[in-house]
Amino acid sequence: MPIGAIDAIGAGAVQGVRPSGYLDQAAAPAGTGGAGFATALSGAVENMQQLQTNSSELALRAVTGDLTDIHAATIASTRAQVTVELVAAVRNKGVDAFNEIMRMQA
Repeated sequence: MPIGAIDAIGAGAVQGVRPSGYLDQAAAPAGTGGAGFATALSGAVENMQQLQTNSSELALRAVTGDLTDIHAATIASTRAQVTVELVAAVRNKGVDAFNEIMRMQA
C-alpha cells in the first residue's frame, strides 16, 4: 500500500487544522451564541431546496425527451434524496437534544 497520500496530509495539505493541544486564546473564535449554527442550517435548507428544484427540472426534461444525458437526472435525484435525508437527520437530532435539555432538572 503506498503511503504517498498520507505524506501529503503531513505536508500541510489540510488547511485550517491545528495540532491537538494547540491552545492560542488570541486566535480562538469568539462565541457566536448559536448564530453560526443557524446560518449553516439555513444554508443547508436552501441548498436542499435548490437541489430538489434542479432534480425536478431534470426529471421533467427527461420525461419530455429534452434531456440527452439521463445520468445527470439520476445523479441530481440521488443528491437531492441524500440531502433531504441528511437535513431530516440533523433536525431529528436537534429535536432530541432539545427534548433532553427540557427533561433536565434545574
